Amino acid sequence: MAQNVIVPVIDLTSAAEGSSVPQYLQTAWDSATDYDQVSNTTTTLINNTGFWQVDLNCTVRYADGGVSGVIQINDGTTTNKIWQITNTTATEADTVTTTENKFIVFLRAGDSLEAVSNSVNVIMDIWHRQVATVNGVLVNPLGFTPQ
Repeated sequence: MAQNVIVPVIDLTSAAEGSSVPQYLQTAWDSATDYDQVSNTTTTLINNTGFWQVDLNCTVRYADGGVSGVIQINDGTTTNKIWQITNTTATEADTVTTTENKFIVFLRAGDSLEAVSNSVNVIMDIWHRQVATVNGVLVNPLGFTPQ
């Protein structure tokens, strides 16, 4: 018996959406990537809305106790730490730790991403690039147009 029912088929693959660009290519570092080095200061890294890919290397020399490096979101009233490294006690001056982290941050209107280092013995090297707008529209690497 035949039926007069139409059954829709929905293809949710990346090929069906019209793009065959893998996520790792869309989030590639490009010439629009910004870089900051932060040591013994507070620096505003980003104050634009959207989704941002952040990569950081932080080197801590343990000559002093109570040193820290922080990445935080500041909305003008409150700061929310999203990453931190802390050394609570001094050890030998030649003891050094380096750590690397990569993450995505979402900033709303009025938000800013800040890096805080409270010592010359905490050095943060930070790269960041926008990967999507505040509405989730992907931002491709500068000059890249998918086929």
